[in-house]
Amino acid sequence: MTEARLILICGLPGSGKTTLAKQLAPKLPAVRFCPDEWKHDLGIDYYDEEMRVRLEERIWRLGQELLGLGQSVILENGFWAREERDELRLAARTLGVPVELHYLKATVDELWRRLETRNEEARPGTAPIKREDLEKWAQQFEAPDAAELALFDEAAT
Repeated sequence: MTEARLILICGLPGSGKTTLAKQLAPKLPAVRFCPDEWKHDLGIDYYDEEMRVRLEERIWRLGQELLGLGQSVILENGFWAREERDELRLAARTLGVPVELHYLKATVDELWRRLETRNEEARPGTAPIKREDLEKWAQQFEAPDAAELALFDEAAT
């Protein structure tokens, strides 16, 4: 059995976070947490910011319990802010577990192409997204640089 680790999947909507998480989970093995899937299952509005924060905090508490029990955890929240990534990295290190950051980068045009398809399919657990929102979020997103990526552990897979 491999040691427990925290995997953070970072990227904008449409970058492939859920696809990557679903590929990694059985290989590690790890428990995968996708906030949009939880929102769907619980009937929470995808754009309810207060509920998003509460849900992600609760998922993180559960993730910490699992890590403490020796179970790897994948969080695919997007992690748009450096501060959020730093907080989780440092918290996981206090638990004594390695932390990986997988950054999925794509141009806004490529993200929009993927999101148009996803919007049309309207699969459960996927939030409908508008182009203007994506463009606004791309401006807010703090992409990790080489110095930040160096703070994380090498991927186990």
